[in-house]
Amino acid sequence: MRKLNNPLLPGFYPDPSICRRGEDYYLVTSTFEFFPGVPVFHSRDLVHWHQISHCLDRPSQMDLTGFGASQGIYAPTIRYHDGLFYMVTTLVGGPFYRGNINFFVTAEDPAGPWSDPVVIEGAEGIDPTLFFDGGKVYYLGNMRPNPENRKDKSRHIWLQELDLETGKLLGERHILRTDGALHHAGTPEGPHLYHIGEYYYLLIAEGGTSYTHAVTVFRSRTLTGPYEENPRNPLITHRNLSFNSSINSTGHADLIETQNGEWWAVLLGSRPDGGQYRNLGRETFAVPVVWEDGWPVFSPETGHVEFSFPAPDLPECRWPEPPACDAFESPELALCWNFLRTSREPRYSLSARPGFLRLYARPETICEAASPSFLGRRQQHMCFSARTVMEFFPDSPDDRAGMTAFLNERYHLRAELCGGMLTLYRRSGGTDEILARVPCPAQKIWLKIETYFQQYGFFYALQPEEWRELGTADGTILCKETAGGFTGAYLGIYASSGGAVSKGYADFDWFEYRSIPE
Repeated sequence: MRKLNNPLLPGFYPDPSICRRGEDYYLVTSTFEFFPGVPVFHSRDLVHWHQISHCLDRPSQMDLTGFGASQGIYAPTIRYHDGLFYMVTTLVGGPFYRGNINFFVTAEDPAGPWSDPVVIEGAEGIDPTLFFDGGKVYYLGNMRPNPENRKDKSRHIWLQELDLETGKLLGERHILRTDGALHHAGTPEGPHLYHIGEYYYLLIAEGGTSYTHAVTVFRSRTLTGPYEENPRNPLITHRNLSFNSSINSTGHADLIETQNGEWWAVLLGSRPDGGQYRNLGRETFAVPVVWEDGWPVFSPETGHVEFSFPAPDLPECRWPEPPACDAFESPELALCWNFLRTSREPRYSLSARPGFLRLYARPETICEAASPSFLGRRQQHMCFSARTVMEFFPDSPDDRAGMTAFLNERYHLRAELCGGMLTLYRRSGGTDEILARVPCPAQKIWLKIETYFQQYGFFYALQPEEWRELGTADGTILCKETAGGFTGAYLGIYASSGGAVSKGYADFDWFEYRSIPE
């Protein structure tokens, strides 16, 4: 029997949303301060997925300059209607819930290009979705009823008609659900609406984004309500299990019906390391859905997200496996790579030295909320090996370059070559601690991070495969439990001039990432 294996998307891929056009399925997730934003994945069987684009791949679509850790792009929703794909999301900057902008972009082909944003004027809160019904389109979102009271954690789910041409909200605003009407953990967010049969169904996340996360559902015979609560809520949660259960913090779901009439839901969840640390962040999972008494039932056999389910009744469609090693021979970066925030200044080149990725030693560093010369990919396994080879061409004594296991500017590990010394730093709470330092006058150096759960080993070599241990670091700083926020760990390379203006650079011949047996 074919299986659907979880997670669908391992590593930092939270807040999934899904839509279908014919026999093709498309899925998007949050990206926060990383750029490009909102990856788009494609599947034909709901089992095998491959990335085809980013919705936000131009600085003109979003400016993340100065945004802090875990600010930026929140909870996108993807929908298909009348020949056009829509992705709607929130750009959150500054203090939480202040300065945020809700907007949507469109594309005829989800592989892109996607349009410039249409800002939705007057839309408060976060976690937007679009709902098409009866020739009209509606905006659905989350808002604070008392935005000036920062201690008030209550939320409303609200609905209002939207003019897609102008981005203006029309008519009356309808409050569909409030915290006071909930009977679980509260804090409703991540809403989605569906018109199925004789009912409108309102699916929401609640209970925060961690161990008490959950999915609940409500229904009404009319769009604006009132909405009755499913007596069997929550549809799914892991709050009744141990903190170190193998999958926890499940929530923020979206429903999809296959062309064969089966129902599934995609949702987020986390896999701890055997304890309570979740370096991989929040990942994308899927569960089967059945209908009983007019209500959806998630994972009907166990009520929990399992590591595998019988696959949907769809023709199998596999995609070529991406190479473990990126030799930087393409004129464009592979879709797995991300930068920190946006920049209109050149941070890299794939053409300055063909077959190499060049990172320029710009003044910005990975220790500040800036747009440094950093390139990273998600950590997707608890045990892995990531390695690269670097040729360093400094222009000043402060130039530095290296490799990092990175959560954000205040919490990361980095092996850094600077001034003829290779140094292993542990940065926690914005303070650097030197764990190891060795002389390294070589221009060309091989670097490796080899990780077993929370043991992050850093290695270097001056000749191929002649590895020497630089040092070992505790990786528990690379997760929400220590650092807070909403993201997951990255493995990356970087270069910087340490605040000065420099003509220095580092050339990387290749970067390899492989899982290793646990």
